[in-house]
Amino acid sequence: MVISYPKLIKNKGGLRSQFHHIIDIVPTILDVCGVPAPKRVNGVDQKPMDGVSMVYTFNDSSAKSTRNTQYFEMLGNRAIYNDGWVAATTPATTPWVLSSAEPPDVITGYKWELYNLKEDYSQANDLAAKMPDKLKQMQALFVQEAAKYNVLPLDNSSFARAISPRPSATAGHTVFTYSGEMAGIPTENTPNILNRSFKITANVDVPENGDGMIVTEGGRWGGYGLYMLKGVPVFDYNMLALLQARWAGDRPIPAGKHTIVFDFTYDGPGVAKGGTGVLKVDGSEVRTLQVPKTVPFLLPADETFDVGIDTRTGVNDQDYQVPFRFNGKIDNVTFNLGPTHLTATEEMKVREATARAHD
Repeated sequence: MVISYPKLIKNKGGLRSQFHHIIDIVPTILDVCGVPAPKRVNGVDQKPMDGVSMVYTFNDSSAKSTRNTQYFEMLGNRAIYNDGWVAATTPATTPWVLSSAEPPDVITGYKWELYNLKEDYSQANDLAAKMPDKLKQMQALFVQEAAKYNVLPLDNSSFARAISPRPSATAGHTVFTYSGEMAGIPTENTPNILNRSFKITANVDVPENGDGMIVTEGGRWGGYGLYMLKGVPVFDYNMLALLQARWAGDRPIPAGKHTIVFDFTYDGPGVAKGGTGVLKVDGSEVRTLQVPKTVPFLLPADETFDVGIDTRTGVNDQDYQVPFRFNGKIDNVTFNLGPTHLTATEEMKVREATARAHD
């Protein structure tokens, strides 16, 4: 990293080799500004910052590092730094590989490497086989630091962890009913339509040439919406911006009370399979379409679930612009979810991650 502070750092362009970590940045800024770390914010006691200031290095390139130890961990892959030494595991799989294979045992299934950074800054010479006692010492230190900073228990699940509600008020439920306008509900507390059959039933009072969103989740980069467009009922399924499936009626429906249903039958088992959707109005079929694929694991996490309005981004910018508030009345919207159509291995991963999600 680069630190620039012309009024204080005299050795412009100078190099520093002390070991530091990203958690040391905020303590450095506070130190430079002469501001102590807050002990209480808005009535809430704060945990002490674990980082240390780097100001001592600004004008002394030979100063002894004040950070002696640092742990690292992500998805079961881990490392520990201590006084010029680093021990690290080799990743079992790269993060971008969509693998359904069982991950290795999180404790015993990883190969450890050992490096002396004082002599080998680029980590070219693995000393694990030559110095097993040093490696064991470093491994024990990792466990000690991991326990201290609440890293344990280790968890090397990936997509199963990503799609598990953390936390969820709706996990396990299959019937959901909403009425009126409700905006901005977080995704983890909404009906999960992925990898399963589902039915959405909306009882609405539509004005002449009614417009607006009835129910939606997601947005421009993936999601769905059931809405009215100048009196025409529409269900739009945005498959991660790769496919835009659109069920729409041929003509506007008359003003008054109507029951609009979107019924989707999933082609499982498995993840991201296609399916057949049927859009109905008052029991009469108005459009049937098949889609070859569906969203596999999760909808965009920065979007929300909305009833009667669409916040953030829309699922189809060609049809409407947010907030696209419904100009009729929503008596109720009900979701009925079928069982998830996952393979035994996929289901096991999801259940394991869900059980761990509430820590």
